[in-house]
Amino acid sequence: MAKQISDLKLGILGGGQLGRMLIQEAINYNVTSLVLDPDPDAPCKHISNYFECGSITDFDTVYNFGKKADLLTIEIEKVNIEALEQLEKEGKMVYPQSRVIRLIQDKGVQKQFFKENDIPTAPFQLVNGKDDLFNTSFGYPYILKQRKDGYDGKGVMKISSQHDIDNAFEGPCLIEELIDFEKEIAVIVSRNPNGDVKTFPMVEMEFNSEANLVEFLISPSTYPDNIQQRAETIAKNIASALNITGLLAVEMFITKDGEILVNELAPRPHNSGHQTIEGNYVSQFEQHLRAICNLPLGDTRSITNAVMINLLGEKGHEGVAKYQGLEKIMAIDGVYVHLYGKKYTKPFRKMGHVTIIDQNREKAIEKANYIKQTLKVIS
Repeated sequence: MAKQISDLKLGILGGGQLGRMLIQEAINYNVTSLVLDPDPDAPCKHISNYFECGSITDFDTVYNFGKKADLLTIEIEKVNIEALEQLEKEGKMVYPQSRVIRLIQDKGVQKQFFKENDIPTAPFQLVNGKDDLFNTSFGYPYILKQRKDGYDGKGVMKISSQHDIDNAFEGPCLIEELIDFEKEIAVIVSRNPNGDVKTFPMVEMEFNSEANLVEFLISPSTYPDNIQQRAETIAKNIASALNITGLLAVEMFITKDGEILVNELAPRPHNSGHQTIEGNYVSQFEQHLRAICNLPLGDTRSITNAVMINLLGEKGHEGVAKYQGLEKIMAIDGVYVHLYGKKYTKPFRKMGHVTIIDQNREKAIEKANYIKQTLKVIS
């Protein structure tokens, strides 16, 4: 790119924790950060060079904000695509590209992309509304997903019988076969405009069934090399088919018969890569920066075993956040706490994460379990 990275004005649409951690890496390169977010107390507010409180879905707001930056990126997909398309037409660099964000914004279009590109995924059907659910060939139970605006487990429900249809989502959705999977995994792939591609090692995820959020992530995976290589190849093939610049998180299932099926994509830094800050030679946030600035991609190898825990607001607590047990867990070796600067907690809100690194995988998991029981976000 014409400008050196240290002369760059980087515009970020979304001022949450992903933007905050991206800025924390960008500071190391003297990058000037500009953030747009509708929340006047967004986590990025106090560490960005310029913060604007405004809608990331409004054409004029996004367009005018984008004009201030040399390069634009996102930390959430729900942004105004038309404004980004106009900025691209005027020569502004937008990474990931607006066409990629448009495809990923709609889970139905995403699924059709998988089908057209021979990417393995669960059988699915697009539906216009809940009335269509009475005429589907899918057997119970199956999964119903809203095509747009779902995140962190929201916009997803299980349909176990005809009785559940009464409470089903209205509007365009997709239904997919309920996969009896052995493990949910993820691979993050990075790609720069030169076409250089690197993947982070495959990670394994454990979910909080109540919140439908990743609660526990273990890196690197202990699955056999052939399975890990297959997952990495799938991620690379998707990045190549999308011709994406930046990071792409590919969430997948390993079925009980050893098949790998792609679940969803996220074209940005992702919850499944937080452990890379301490656990890998390059973090996902620095790698995203390198990719969108067309710089050499970093070394993605794991340094050691890393377990990441999402720090969620406790049930029954809403108000100014307090962190109970913080001193106890800070007394443990290899524990790294990341709080996201959110003043208020509410049940299951992502308030931070903790990464535990240890040469011994089982000890890392043991420490993680203790932290999960000890550290609580209350009000």
